[in-house]
Amino acid sequence: TRRVDGRLTFAYGPTEVPWTSEAASALDPATMRVYGRDVAAEALAREALIATGFRMDVDDITHQRTWRIAPTRSERAMRILGRDGWRLSVEGKLLRDTGEVDLRLSTGIDWFELDGEVTFGEQRAGLPELLAAVRRGDHRVNLPDGSLGLMTDELFDRLTVLTATGTAASGRVRYRRAQAGILDALLESMPAVRVDEAFERVRTALQRFDGIVPADAPPGFTGVLREYQREGLGWLHFLREFGFGGCLADDMGLGKTVQALALLESRRLEQPGPSLVVVPSSLVFNWEQEARRFAPGIRVHVHAGPARRRALARVSEYDLMITTYGTLRRDAAELMSIEFDYVILDEAQAIKNPDTDAAKAARLLRARHRLAMSGTPIENRLGELWSLLEFLNPGMLGSAAGFARMTRALDETDTEAVLRSAEYREMLARAVRPYVLRRTKEFVARDLPDKVEQTLYVDLGPTERKRYDELRDHYRTALFERVDGEGMPASRVHVLEALLRLRQAACHPGLMAPELSNQSSSKLEVLESHVREAVEEGHKVLVFSQFTSFLAIVRRSLDAAGIVYEYLDGKTRDREARVTRFQEDPHCPVFLISLKAGGLGLNLTAADYVFLLDPWWNPAVESQAIDRAHRIGQSRAVFATRLIARDTVEEKVLLLQASKRDLAEAIIRADTGPISSLTREDLDLLLS
Repeated sequence: TRRVDGRLTFAYGPTEVPWTSEAASALDPATMRVYGRDVAAEALAREALIATGFRMDVDDITHQRTWRIAPTRSERAMRILGRDGWRLSVEGKLLRDTGEVDLRLSTGIDWFELDGEVTFGEQRAGLPELLAAVRRGDHRVNLPDGSLGLMTDELFDRLTVLTATGTAASGRVRYRRAQAGILDALLESMPAVRVDEAFERVRTALQRFDGIVPADAPPGFTGVLREYQREGLGWLHFLREFGFGGCLADDMGLGKTVQALALLESRRLEQPGPSLVVVPSSLVFNWEQEARRFAPGIRVHVHAGPARRRALARVSEYDLMITTYGTLRRDAAELMSIEFDYVILDEAQAIKNPDTDAAKAARLLRARHRLAMSGTPIENRLGELWSLLEFLNPGMLGSAAGFARMTRALDETDTEAVLRSAEYREMLARAVRPYVLRRTKEFVARDLPDKVEQTLYVDLGPTERKRYDELRDHYRTALFERVDGEGMPASRVHVLEALLRLRQAACHPGLMAPELSNQSSSKLEVLESHVREAVEEGHKVLVFSQFTSFLAIVRRSLDAAGIVYEYLDGKTRDREARVTRFQEDPHCPVFLISLKAGGLGLNLTAADYVFLLDPWWNPAVESQAIDRAHRIGQSRAVFATRLIARDTVEEKVLLLQASKRDLAEAIIRADTGPISSLTREDLDLLLS
C-alpha cells in the first residue's frame, strides 16, 4: 500500500528535537543555551498533526515510530500545516509559504493578457511556473533555489479558473474579449491584480448592468410593453451595444417572445439584414403568428419544406427566418453560409448538451448578435451553462474540459471545500450575471394582471397530420353524402361522432387506437416541456382535459419524468384528500383533472399555471376551470394556456365560437342543447 511517511521534530532556537526524544531540554551547541521543552505545546502540535490525517505508526523495517498519511490526503495536510505556521520540507526540499501576489492584466486589440509573479519567502515564481503546477494539479511550485513554493488554496483555485478559461501563450494567459465578465468576477476577488485603463472601461460597462435604462417599443411595434418588458428591451439594447450575447430567462408566461420581437422590430428599422430564430417544431406557427400580431412590418419566412433550400437564395427579401432545430441540423452547411443580424434560439435548453448535432450547428451559425431564450437555462448540471454561453459568447468560459475541471470542485463535501465551493458559485454567478436576465412572476407581480390567458397553437407531426387528414377526408365524404340525402337533423349522431373522433385525433393517436397510447404526440410534447419548465421554476400546475384516456397518457409521461402529481376524475374517491395534498404538499406540483370532475367546486389556489389540453369551446366552462386557481385566496397572477392543434377541427371551432357560442357548446356538450343550428356551411368549415 502506498503511503507518505513524515518525520516530526520540534525547533528550540536553532536546535531540532525529535518528537520521540525523552530529553527534558534542548541545547544550542553554538551558544550553550539550554531550552526547556514545552510538553503541553508539543502535545497540541501532535493533535493538530493527527487532525490533518497523519497517524503514528511503526516502520516494518526500522521498527521506529513514524508519522504516516495516505498520499491522497498528504497535499491537503501540507497546505493546512503550512497555513498554520509549520516549517515543512518534502524530500529534503524546503516548503515556502505564499507571499506577495503580483499579477497584471493588459488589453490587446480584441483580447486581454495576464502576466505576473508570486513571491515565496525570498524566492519568486513567474506565471509559467505557476501555470505548470496548476496543470499538474499540484500546489507546489519549483523555485530557483531548489526549494518549493506552496500555493494557498485561494491562489491555486483562482489560478485554476484563470488558466482553465484562458489560453497559455509565451508564459502568459490570453483571454477573448467576450470573457470580460468572468475576468471581472475573478479579479474582483484578487485585488493584487493590476489592470489597465482599457479593461477598466469594459469593467465599468459591465457594472452598468445594474442600471439598465428601460427602452420604449419601436414605432412599428403594435403591442404594449409592460415595465419589466421595457427593462428587458433595454437590456437587449445594452448587449447589442457592447457586442455581448445574452439569455433571456424570464419565467414562463412573462412574454420572452414579445420582448424579442420588439428588439427585432427596432433592428428592422435600421435595415441590418435578416435574422434567424430557431425553435422547436411545435412553436413555429406561434412565432409566425406573434410576429404578424406585434410587428406586422417584419417580413417573415418559415424555412421548412422540400423547397426550403431554394428559398435561401431570396434570404435578403426577409427580415426574419424561422426554422426548427431539426432543420438546423440538416441545413447547417447552407445556413452557416449566411451572415445573420441576430440568431435567436428559443427554448435554448435544446442545446444543453454541447456534443449534440443541434448544439454544434448552432455554434457554427454566423451572426452579429446572439440571443437565447429559456425559462430553464440550467436543468441538471453546470455543463449546460457552458454549452449555452459557448453559443452566446464563444470562449467565455474557456474549453469544455477546463470548465469541467473548474466545476468539479463544486462536488466536494468536506467543510473547507464546501466553503470554497460556495465562494466559487458566487463568483460564477457574478461572472454570468450581465449575460443572463431572469425575472420571476413574483418579481414582476406589480406589472401583471391577475389573470393572463393565451392560446398556444401546436403543429401536428407528420404521422399525426397524415392520420388526421385521412380521418377528416373520410368523414367529409361520408357526412356530406348523408347530410345531402337525409338532412342535418337526421345526421346529428353521425356529425357528433365525427367531430369527437377528429378532436381525439388532434390530441393523441392513443385516444382512437389504444395500442398507440405509448407513442408521443405534438400536444403531449408541448405539455411536457411547459409542465417541466413550470415545475423546475417552483410553480404548481393544473392540467384539464375532457378525455380521461388522454389524462392517463399524461400520467405515464409524468411518471417517466419523475414528477409527482395528483389525479381527479369522476370515479376518484377522497376528492378532499387529493385537493388537500396538492394544496399543502410542496413536493406535489401537478394536478390532473377531468372536466366533469373538476369544473366546479374546487379551490386550488396553490396553482398559478393552468393548461387546457382540449378546449370545450364554451367560454364559461373554460373560465370555471381556470378559476379553480384564480379565485379568492390567490395571491399570485395565474397563467392559463389553451393548447390548440393547428389546422384541425379545434382551430375551426374557435373561428365559429365568437359568432355561434351556443353552437360551439352544442357540438361539445350535445346533451345540453340541440344541434339544429349547425348548417352545411358550418360543417364544411369544420371539416375543411
